[in-house]
Amino acid sequence: MIGQDARTSLGLTLVLVSLAASLARGQQATRPEPLPQGHLFEPIIADPKQPHFFAAWLWVTSPRLTGQVSSIGLGEDVGLIRGGGRRWQVSVAAGVWSQFNMGTASNDLINTDFLIGLPFAWRRGTISARVQLYHQSSHLGDEFLLNTQPTRVNLSFEAVEVLFSRDIGSIRAYAGGEQIFRREPSTLRPALFHGGIEYRPGARGARRPFAALDVKSTQERKWRVGWSARLGVEFQPAGQAVPRRLSVELQGYAGPAPYGQFYVENVKSVGVGLHFSL
Repeated sequence: MIGQDARTSLGLTLVLVSLAASLARGQQATRPEPLPQGHLFEPIIADPKQPHFFAAWLWVTSPRLTGQVSSIGLGEDVGLIRGGGRRWQVSVAAGVWSQFNMGTASNDLINTDFLIGLPFAWRRGTISARVQLYHQSSHLGDEFLLNTQPTRVNLSFEAVEVLFSRDIGSIRAYAGGEQIFRREPSTLRPALFHGGIEYRPGARGARRPFAALDVKSTQERKWRVGWSARLGVEFQPAGQAVPRRLSVELQGYAGPAPYGQFYVENVKSVGVGLHFSL
């Protein structure tokens, strides 16, 4: 017999597929575009869980570790099909995030998170939205387990995310939330609020400064806020229809740990990173 969580996951997936199909029927005059480049809902700059490629060097303060940590991410949001008129897009998103303790002889792996999602994006003018079903699981590094012997939590869950965004000149504001519908441990509280603001002055060019602030508040941590801030310069080649971008970012974070099984702990970090957008 199919369990309640499986039925919920299947139902939400069918809703997304049905929505995409109805939009496609309404735009039959324009052929959908397979494997489109770019995004209708632009990636969030300061979200620690936005799938993209990056490498960062951080100074971290937490109950388990105070010192230098390297953080890397591998991933992307890849478009599968885009509807006529550039109104909607279905994608697949995948991300891997790992942190390494640079204060040990072998640069011990601390934690790795895996995410796989199915985002549905919609845009009309300056307004865009993203609805995403995703799975996340977290795994501690072998050396970290052997050296610290922490109390291990098997953190794994599925969630649905809904975000709305609006561009106002050089400013982008977004807000929404998430709801976990299958979770381990089962005591994990399900709700999350997510919002933020980004500022990119001037037109697109070879060099473009930006600033971004991302905010998350979880029911699990009694709505304690996690603050993620980025300040940097984005470089992109001229003459590309959908340009690839490289950014150098100063970054800081304060609040509940954004990665791994340490979500019940608070962490602070500051550092610098190289971030790539494909």
